[in-house]
Amino acid sequence: MTETGVARSYRAETLEEQQAAYDSWAKQYEIDLCAMGYRIPAVMAAVATRFIPAGAAPILDAGCGGGIQAEPLMMLGYGPITGIDLSEGMLEVARAKNLYSELRQMTLGEVLDFPDDAFAAVISSGTITPHHAPPKSFEELIRVAKPGAPIIFSMRDDPAQEPEYPATVTALAEAGLWRKVFSTENFYSMPYGEPEITHRVHVYEVTYTG
Repeated sequence: MTETGVARSYRAETLEEQQAAYDSWAKQYEIDLCAMGYRIPAVMAAVATRFIPAGAAPILDAGCGGGIQAEPLMMLGYGPITGIDLSEGMLEVARAKNLYSELRQMTLGEVLDFPDDAFAAVISSGTITPHHAPPKSFEELIRVAKPGAPIIFSMRDDPAQEPEYPATVTALAEAGLWRKVFSTENFYSMPYGEPEITHRVHVYEVTYTG
């Protein structure tokens, strides 16, 4: 049986393997996810309309891939949007869509090449998850977001989730860096391909003021 792009991405153990997995999958990525009933972008967009004010700009799409999340946001009138991703192959797909004001290759979990308080809102869709981006990624998203900015992200909510992820979210709130605003109910994020995986979408407001 041919290994799927999803399986290959979760099997990657190093940054280089992860980049290679997504580079090779980039042109087929959205086709495969749509066939699996991928729901996170639609849920994220719906949540954004409640918590990102009209005209809030710029917005950071952290782990943007080929632009699967930016498309519904642009349809709803949001922008300009800056996208970052570790995969140059994914960024090439995103560039062809002309959705972003800026696209840059960066790795979540490392220091991001943006100044403090750079973004009016941050989204991260299907990215900060085991074998993709570590929980310490949240700290940099808080740093580059303006005080009061919403950070909207998806996070796994099934027995296979690594406890360090929700623990980090809670620890950052207890440290006064952000506060919880909203969480969806859990939902099947890829019901036709990975029916054991569920997610929630969360909204946290940055309370850190430097």
